[in-house]
Amino acid sequence: MRYRLDGTSGLGSLAGDGVTPVGDDLSEPVPVGESIPLDAVELLCPLDRGAQIICVGLNYRDHAEETGAALPDEPLLFSKLSSSLVGPGEPIVIPEISDSVDFEAELGVVIGRPTHQVPRSEARRHVLGYTCVNDVSARDLQLGDGQWMRGKSLDTFCPVGPWVITSDEIPNPQALGIRCLLNDEIVQDSSTANMLFDVDTLVSHISQAITLEPGDLIATGTPAGVGFTREPPRYLRRGDVVTVEIDGIGALRNPVTGRGPGRGG
Repeated sequence: MRYRLDGTSGLGSLAGDGVTPVGDDLSEPVPVGESIPLDAVELLCPLDRGAQIICVGLNYRDHAEETGAALPDEPLLFSKLSSSLVGPGEPIVIPEISDSVDFEAELGVVIGRPTHQVPRSEARRHVLGYTCVNDVSARDLQLGDGQWMRGKSLDTFCPVGPWVITSDEIPNPQALGIRCLLNDEIVQDSSTANMLFDVDTLVSHISQAITLEPGDLIATGTPAGVGFTREPPRYLRRGDVVTVEIDGIGALRNPVTGRGPGRGG
């Protein structure tokens, strides 16, 4: 995890209600100080702003079906800019240029070592751990542009956290309940068992073309229930609170601010 205490930020290892400082290397944490109470620190995005963010589209059958898209024959990849990263509790800001901002709960895979052309059988050895991701999307820009980078990469459109659970704590990433709550109402409710392409396949497939480095993030796709497929569409509004919950990892909560009407407006 990353945290801020008395104006200084650092990496920490969470055990119970205590945070132990662990130097500055996410992939090689080494204790360097005494434990700090968790409630004394501010949680930050666990990833560095230099991280690559590789995302997977249409990776749940039910989501592909609700969008009317054909199932992909291999992982459909796109990217989000790292400038879109924010941490737990930070606001998702609706920009002036969009009024169709959507939520997407996703399992995040954090890379722990240089990963280049690894076979599927070796992929898990390259995973540091797992986290919650909200692949916030401006649907009007995403669909209007014909490609997805701008609609997916606006500032604050990649909340991540609240921490990274190391892979030894999650022996099977394909058996995790995943949910999205909008103002405490469950709007997405699925399991990572429903992915079309599992974590091992994604890590291997991506590494055939792109060298992944420690701290890079793979956002593994979202299940059904997103806002733009609903009748009527349900987009984020100022005053909303979005929560991504994944079993064994935790809850990532972010308020919504910015332009447009508030809740009920």
